[in-house]
Amino acid sequence: MGKVSYANMKLKVKNNVKTFKFQDNDIEVIQYLSSEDKYSLINITLQKSLEDGFYNPLKLDVYFHLHLVYMYTDISFTEKQKEDEFKIFDTLKNNNFIDLMLENIPEDEYNYLLKIMEETIEKNEKYKNTIAGIMSKLIDDLPTNAQAAMDIVNNFDEDKFQAVKDFARAANGGREIQ
Repeated sequence: MGKVSYANMKLKVKNNVKTFKFQDNDIEVIQYLSSEDKYSLINITLQKSLEDGFYNPLKLDVYFHLHLVYMYTDISFTEKQKEDEFKIFDTLKNNNFIDLMLENIPEDEYNYLLKIMEETIEKNEKYKNTIAGIMSKLIDDLPTNAQAAMDIVNNFDEDKFQAVKDFARAANGGREIQ
């Protein structure tokens, strides 16, 4: 059996676009997002949704759908507008834009992104509770904690400490504090 050269196949990613009307505007929605862009969409959503080591479900919803708007539609936003992403999301959601956009993204594309994001969350949560995850967090936090301890030592003011000791002694009726 002979081999077929990939280059000779002349394959290209299809750039199919669907269009829908929204307030007298034609909104374009791409039908396929590259794997690299899917990876970015999921990672940025997870990064922005992480709070105190856990993923905030509300933030996951907001950022996931907002990043779908950013990456699947031809709508542009200024950096100033992006400073308040919750406001953008609320406005788009309240005006039914999110639902209309989702109707124009292929269902299998949307479901795939959700599935991958949920699996990534699950794997991250499991990893965080393993010894390796705990050790990794400890090692990552060590330089920051060491720097904070060093700052405390470097900024230690013996005169202020003596004033606290004098106050404690006075509050103790002039007796030494053990």
